[in-house]
Amino acid sequence: MARLAIVQKAPAFLDRAECLRIAASSVAEAAAGGARLVIFPEAFIPGYPAWIWRLRPGGDMALSERLHRTLIDNAVNLANDDLGPLREAAREHRVTVVCGINERDGAFSRGTLYNTVVTIGADGSLLNRHRKLMPTNPERMVWGQGDATGLRPVDSACGRIGALICWESYMPLARYALYAQGLDVYIAPTYDSGDRWIATLQHIAREAGCWVVGSGVAFRASDIRDAAPGMADLYPSADEWINAGDSAVIAPSGKVALGPLRNDVGVLYADINSQSIDDARRTLDVTGHYSRPDLFSLHVHTGPLNPVHFNPH
Repeated sequence: MARLAIVQKAPAFLDRAECLRIAASSVAEAAAGGARLVIFPEAFIPGYPAWIWRLRPGGDMALSERLHRTLIDNAVNLANDDLGPLREAAREHRVTVVCGINERDGAFSRGTLYNTVVTIGADGSLLNRHRKLMPTNPERMVWGQGDATGLRPVDSACGRIGALICWESYMPLARYALYAQGLDVYIAPTYDSGDRWIATLQHIAREAGCWVVGSGVAFRASDIRDAAPGMADLYPSADEWINAGDSAVIAPSGKVALGPLRNDVGVLYADINSQSIDDARRTLDVTGHYSRPDLFSLHVHTGPLNPVHFNPH
């Protein structure tokens, strides 16, 4: 039995340094509560660009450009070790951390952003980086498309953990690729919420026979309206809940074990046991005895999709 924690807190929008401070403080809080695995929402650093759902495409281009410029300036460049404070918090408290970030490409053009989830080990090392395979609708004006290099689980105190971001959970082949690698805890950092989303998590838990953790974005207009000039016009009512959060933990049986935490902020704790995974897969193991490889197969291209290949002479 091992304990995980979901941090459902509002980020400091467009302020990387303050987001890192909140994250490090939350890691300490969760570790004090007995957590060995700490999970943050989608794009927590420096915040999910929620304005894309309110700005009319082709409308206020000046505001769109100003927000994107600030987002780039506060995004995470892993090559520069911008996550240093969070890695140090993980090492200090001996916990594994899963966190959504806006990642700035540091290898090629250095101008493209990715919706990324990173896994940091209890020793502070970066264990995995998964870039969202397909940004959803207006997200495509913010983030590039990821590849499958990070489509893999890693070991933690709570078992083998892997993550798909938000509506990647509606990509059955991406899910299957994770299932096939012996997944114990399926982590879904997300901007989605509501009963339909919880039902999706329940389906995945039944399908995979594993624990499913939905880590939702929760914030009010007051958390975002002062992040940049012009935002108050998009969010005129400071008390409005822009996103509900709905973080939850689903057991391998499909039963909701914890949550959802709706229109509120806080830290949720859940104790994970592996026996329930074995019990669930006794009757349904979709990449094992239920897979029929004589009829179906999946090939996953896990190599990096680089725009340029330099061949030294």
